[in-house]
Amino acid sequence: MNLRRYRLIVWKEFLQFRRDRLLLPLVFMMPLLQLIMFGYVVGSDVTHLPTAMVDLDHTQTSRQIARLLESSGYFRVVAQPSSESSVQPLMDAQTVQVAFVIPAGTQRSLDRGETVPFGIVVDGTDSKTASVASGYASQIIGAYNQQRLAAVAENMNGPTLNASVRVLFNPSLRAVNAMVPGLVCTILLLSIMTIMAQAVVKERARGSLEQMMVTPLTRLEYLLGKITPYAIIAMAQMTFIALVGRLWFGVPFNGSVVTVALGLGLFSLTSIGLGLLISLMARTQQQAQQLAIFVMLPTIVLSGFMFPIESMPPAVVALTYVIPLRYALVVLRASFLKGSSIADLWMPMLAMLAFAVGIFGLAMARFSRKLAE
Repeated sequence: MNLRRYRLIVWKEFLQFRRDRLLLPLVFMMPLLQLIMFGYVVGSDVTHLPTAMVDLDHTQTSRQIARLLESSGYFRVVAQPSSESSVQPLMDAQTVQVAFVIPAGTQRSLDRGETVPFGIVVDGTDSKTASVASGYASQIIGAYNQQRLAAVAENMNGPTLNASVRVLFNPSLRAVNAMVPGLVCTILLLSIMTIMAQAVVKERARGSLEQMMVTPLTRLEYLLGKITPYAIIAMAQMTFIALVGRLWFGVPFNGSVVTVALGLGLFSLTSIGLGLLISLMARTQQQAQQLAIFVMLPTIVLSGFMFPIESMPPAVVALTYVIPLRYALVVLRASFLKGSSIADLWMPMLAMLAFAVGIFGLAMARFSRKLAE
């Protein structure tokens, strides 16, 4: 390989990149906007849900339960209807999303040691919010029950069990802590693959690809020269996104920079290879754009980025093993939150290496076939 010709191809790509006034800001602004949107919207916990509190008991106990629910930060009491029948009109008007019903005689029944029903009414039109809200409320009521049982046992001078829960790696249970490491990989895939998918097909449309192939330039020099600028851009993007996530969102970083760099480097090669393969397969820029979308949608859905893989049907779980993003998410999240080393992550690292080699090999074969046509 002639290094001078290789450097000229790299320089040509950077010149074309600089001349595109729209693409240059998008390379860094698009990841930043995606990070902010996902970090604040998708990665945020559900809090301050508009809530209706139906207190039919009007006792010290019912007021204590109401205070516990509201002081948790998850619920914001905006209405206190006098009957349960008033809840549905409030939900129909989108005034509240959750309602709690404390039945009459709650304190009297609890003092007698009886089980008292506690009503949790949620708006099922938003199933995710409804599920999260009911889970929060159940946890708060469960903690209240533990306090009452402990108080009763203490008054009886009997032994008590103090159940404690320990959460490893993400003690605060902040959703953004797990979301941002995944965003680093996902945004890298979205931006680099989309840009790379237009690379070769654009030159073919202009006719400049055939002109370069009649020069002494070899196929390897052309491909490496084409890939190198995007690899450098990918590294700059990843560093930028990781720093914003760490400094802006306060995501902890307990791992090694070497582990993260190796994992992201392997995934960058996979993302660039996918974009290059799409660019070689497509005949027009519109086809390249559609193919990129076709690849991205199942990749994001099946990778475990937004939906847990464990909740998927067995047949779908089998498909997730051929999604490179799945392994990148494992590496980044384990590195950021657990502090895992390369020795701990050798299996996903090996999988990403296999994907990078396989995709690049396929792209090279496709490129040779295109030139022969």
